[in-house]
Amino acid sequence: MKQKESDLVKACLELLAYKKIFAKRQNTGATRTERGGFIRFGIVGAGDIVTVVDGHHIEIEVKITPNKQSIAQQQYQQELEKAKGIYWLIYSLEELMEKLKQLT
Repeated sequence: MKQKESDLVKACLELLAYKKIFAKRQNTGATRTERGGFIRFGIVGAGDIVTVVDGHHIEIEVKITPNKQSIAQQQYQQELEKAKGIYWLIYSLEELMEKLKQLT
């Protein structure tokens, strides 16, 4: 069975909850209205998960191979890092565990 990004996001949120780390899912997208228009929600390019670890604002973008960041995600990462936030692009639960270990 092919792994889905949504499954990896869920596993990451479960790991963070297990470690008692504040973390929330951050959804972005659009939906069609009854009149045929669109309503956008969230911030284009934002990470899938927002968390705070030891006072550090971190956004986690979750991908599975071979998926890559969009241009909007790359721009968002640059803006967040310029503001001294932390942005992690991860492809596995093990990668998240390693990044947490390096931070704490």
